[in-house]
Amino acid sequence: MAEHTPSGPVELGAKMDYAEHDRTYTGFLALAKYGSLFCLAIVIAMAFGFFVGGFFSATILCALILAAGAFILR
Repeated sequence: MAEHTPSGPVELGAKMDYAEHDRTYTGFLALAKYGSLFCLAIVIAMAFGFFVGGFFSATILCALILAAGAFILR
């Protein structure tokens, strides 16, 4: 026998879970924000370590940039 269920896209008939959508979007924004901060801190620390200081001073600078950035971005 033929089924009498809607054959259209699921998106048109399914109810939206707005709370889950908001949590996912908030998580994505946090990942993008802190991921960008991490990449920027690594690049600056690598340049500092190559041109000015050594490995340990670059590591300390990276930690300071990450701490200051996390404080500013929260």
